[in-house]
Amino acid sequence: MIPLKGVVLDAPDPQQLARFYCELLGWKLDDDDATWATAVGPNDTKLSFQLEPNYRTPSWPSETEKQQMQLHLDFKVDDLEAAHEHATSLGARLQDFQPQADVRVYADPVGHIFCLFV
Repeated sequence: MIPLKGVVLDAPDPQQLARFYCELLGWKLDDDDATWATAVGPNDTKLSFQLEPNYRTPSWPSETEKQQMQLHLDFKVDDLEAAHEHATSLGARLQDFQPQADVRVYADPVGHIFCLFV
């Protein structure tokens, strides 16, 4: 078995995006330098961010001729309304296209898509 230890997202400013996710999830910031930052959660779960100077925001939903989304993150919450208020207060943007009633789709401050669901 090969265990997954973390996920890495490209970002034009790794520290800024790591701070967003730390605030969103209640995680702590680690490995913070100019090109790499890591958010560390329960059980040593890691979400890392690496510098990509040529980062292009993905489109949602997918559009021809635009950067395609390569993955998205799903976060289970107890209270969707409270989580929505928290996420948007930090700079998350609720997306126009919402394919399911019990899931909310957002873009983080640099455009990575993530979902909150109950």
